[in-house]
Amino acid sequence: MPPQPGSKDDLESLLQERGTPSAARLQPPASGQVPGRPLSTSASKGGRGRGGRAARPAAAVIQTGRRPPGIGNGKRPAAVRPAAQARDTTSNSQADGHSEPIDTTMAVEGDDNGEEVEEEMNDAAKRKLTSKVWKEMKKVKIDGDWKAKCDYCHKILTTGPKAGTNHLAIHLKSCTLRKLKTRDGKILGQSSLKLSAKDDGTVGVENYTFDQEYAREQLGNMLVLHDYPLSIVDHAGFRRFVHALQPLFKLHTRNTYRNDIVDRYNVERKKAVEYMLVVQSRVAVTTDMWTADNQKKGYMAVTAHFIDESWKLRSILMRFIYVPAPHTADVIAEQLHESLVDWNIDEKLMTVTVDNCTTNDKAIELIVDNIGKKKLLCEGNMVHMRCCAHILNLIVKDGLDVMKSAIDNIRESVAYWTATPKRWEKFEEMAKFKKVKITRRLKLDCKTRWNSTFIMLDIALPYRAVFERAKQVDKQYVYLPDDNEWEFATDVVDRLRLFYEITELFSGTDYVTANVYFPKICEIKMKMGHWATSSDPIIKEMTEQMNTKFDKYWKDIQGLMGIATLLDPRYKKQMLVACFAMLNGVEPGSYECTEKVDGIVASLHALLEEYEVEDDAYQPAEGTIISTTKAPAIMNIFHDIVAQQRPTAAKVQGEIEQYLTDALVPYVEKFNVLDWWKVAGTRYPTLRKVARDIFAIPVTTVASESAFSTSGRIINEHRRRLTSHMLEVLMCSQDWLRNKYKDAHKGEASFWTCLQDIQEGMEDLAL
Repeated sequence: MPPQPGSKDDLESLLQERGTPSAARLQPPASGQVPGRPLSTSASKGGRGRGGRAARPAAAVIQTGRRPPGIGNGKRPAAVRPAAQARDTTSNSQADGHSEPIDTTMAVEGDDNGEEVEEEMNDAAKRKLTSKVWKEMKKVKIDGDWKAKCDYCHKILTTGPKAGTNHLAIHLKSCTLRKLKTRDGKILGQSSLKLSAKDDGTVGVENYTFDQEYAREQLGNMLVLHDYPLSIVDHAGFRRFVHALQPLFKLHTRNTYRNDIVDRYNVERKKAVEYMLVVQSRVAVTTDMWTADNQKKGYMAVTAHFIDESWKLRSILMRFIYVPAPHTADVIAEQLHESLVDWNIDEKLMTVTVDNCTTNDKAIELIVDNIGKKKLLCEGNMVHMRCCAHILNLIVKDGLDVMKSAIDNIRESVAYWTATPKRWEKFEEMAKFKKVKITRRLKLDCKTRWNSTFIMLDIALPYRAVFERAKQVDKQYVYLPDDNEWEFATDVVDRLRLFYEITELFSGTDYVTANVYFPKICEIKMKMGHWATSSDPIIKEMTEQMNTKFDKYWKDIQGLMGIATLLDPRYKKQMLVACFAMLNGVEPGSYECTEKVDGIVASLHALLEEYEVEDDAYQPAEGTIISTTKAPAIMNIFHDIVAQQRPTAAKVQGEIEQYLTDALVPYVEKFNVLDWWKVAGTRYPTLRKVARDIFAIPVTTVASESAFSTSGRIINEHRRRLTSHMLEVLMCSQDWLRNKYKDAHKGEASFWTCLQDIQEGMEDLAL
């Protein structure tokens, strides 16, 4: 007899067709309950829930017609969430990025035997859970005991008033499924597949999950990093291009991305300032002024240089400040001092490197007075550092003024053949005729910058045959240099090449320059001594002018840079003896030479004593403290007396003498002095701190001047309406991003990635 529609036999046959075991049975409905739909636990009288609204069902609804497993077989039922609640949870997880319980439920989940019963907390109780772990975990009751359940791997963990939440935070950090489903604490959407090229050229397939917020952040970084105008996001072509790449990406307006850039800058700046507050080393600063042609405004770039805890040299652009006119010493000192205070480095200032002018000299004096001499090393006598690149520029410029008439024909020749594209094409044709390969395009110099004059001559000399051919082809070309002028230009280039290479060496910001300054300057002095014997009267006069300028500025900087040479384990006192002997034209063993070297060593002693005074407040390690519970009280008194009677000079004397008597490190050209002090320098703990601060000092202001080439591109004629604050945001953010990506390319931790690690560590502690 066929089963009647809606009968028990008819339902069993339907379940069998869908693969449900025939042993499954439906329980009879409770009183007042709709068959197949349990009553909600939050229902009140009249079938209404809280607030008079209809109660949402809180148990499983059989959507597919299947009977839940375990029902009717004599075991405890394993109920699942109601269909309505499951649909709401799914939609919320897709919209918000994570799943949260929607209503008070009595959920029953279990293993294959269906032995465990889980009861989720109601909303009122959840509001009392203040720890962040409960955003990614649920508190459920299993067999009468409250447990914590991970939202990702569903692991059950102990919880309660006595258990705390530290073990829950540890689990979230190590949960594999959480790492796969989240990025930066945000739950990702559905993943897809994408093709990726490997290093060996093969193409592979990997999972890819689109993240709107991450893509939005990277777009903002692109705008900053490459000086793109913010209006590019409004261009129709760019919007179509982005849509072709990822249709899901939502483009915003330029104002939105401007706000994103500013917000990101504020966050990064706050982290950097907090880091500088606790950094142990002193900080060297470079600064320079620049006037924007389009805005006619003056700006000051302030760059910080220090060696971090991993003994890596760091250089970051702190400020790019608008400085109102007039640019007097008082105005410059006020702006610079304010920047130092904002970044918490006013009392840990090592040096300030500036260009050579009377305004800067007065500004440094005002800064020392504002900070206080007692808060600076050697009462601020070492703060002022003159830019050696500027000194070299002044030295060579005085020499070039003597010979400028001798190279006028070369300058006019370069100007003639680079005046129009047609002339340059003609020059290239003549070069092919003479079989001269064009490797570098002719470049006209700037008369006030000697390095540009050197580059102009260095490029033009290989094309001498082409210029001679040009005289025959073009009758209007009347500036051909004669043989003497060509020979003189060749001689000048050979002499200036040393200045150019040393300036390039001193201009580096990724490596230490203080330890090589003394030997290189002495090399220049020695070369100029040889030039003075030249038979060419112009060369001799040029050398005399350069020597006069050299002697004027050299005496102001040799002390601090002498200490840097002394702290190079390849050089020590021996290099100082050689340098002073050559500079003064005396024998290495002479009294004058010995007196100069002893003066540098005495300066190091004085500096080391100040570092020892700063360390008086240092607390010894736990293992070195003698407690009264472990030793007689008389021993504590004994150690106090010994510490008081031991003079400070005796402590540091031993370190200096030990360092100077130790054998020199074998000389190699590519030597990382920071790596040596990081490892071998642990034998001289106080001297090691001095070396760390000395080697961070830049000998040029190139780090600050380089910002002006970037700002010149940013403040072009189409973007001159940028406010001074927005310009600072763009300049500093670009510098920070470049440092971050540069170190990421090298596989090293950058200053900014270290800050990110610190921030993540603080967030983990908050959990």
